[in-house]
Amino acid sequence: MAKATLTISSKNYSSWSLRGWLLAKFSGLDFEEIVTAPDDPSARAEILLLSSSILVPCLRHEGAVVWDTLAIGEYLNEVMPGAGLLPDDRIQRAHCRSISGEIHSGFTTLRASLPVNLKGRFPGFKIWSRAQADIDRVLSIWLDCLERSGGPFLFGAQRTMADAMYAPVVTRFVTYDVKLEPLLKAYADTIMAMPEMAEWIAAAREEPADIEELEVEY
Repeated sequence: MAKATLTISSKNYSSWSLRGWLLAKFSGLDFEEIVTAPDDPSARAEILLLSSSILVPCLRHEGAVVWDTLAIGEYLNEVMPGAGLLPDDRIQRAHCRSISGEIHSGFTTLRASLPVNLKGRFPGFKIWSRAQADIDRVLSIWLDCLERSGGPFLFGAQRTMADAMYAPVVTRFVTYDVKLEPLLKAYADTIMAMPEMAEWIAAAREEPADIEELEVEY
């Protein structure tokens, strides 16, 4: 029997569910998925950015209930310390926490303008200036990390919390045809090629329900 459960919502639309799920996968924790239907009111509010608090994903493990994505990452780093969710080096660890916190609390225009939609493809999508500013900041974070670490992940050979936190942004760039310079394209390709991403995307494509508000090309 699985020692933990992870409650998630739509695999096609929910960036936070993807982050929590990747963190659990990266950690090696044995867990069972509990999937909330996309038309559930609380799940729909989270996906459409209508909720002031995000309660999904929610990890339950040995009496602990953890629902904030950063808190899930920190908790998993405690209970699965050998997984390397945070770098060993103190300075790199602080950097990893900082950029993970930045994506957790910021980039609201990017979220609203380029919502996660793994089944969607919008070539030549017109990106407005405020969203472009968020994109430029993300790309500068990636470039700084990759130039320091040498890749292929943000902090080197080991996947960390930061890669899980930025993976939904990678999917946004694929969906909305955001052009990337070679080093950043290689990073995005590395994320998309992970077996965990392939598993998640395959499940997303099987979801029968669409959320109409996220299917409009605007």
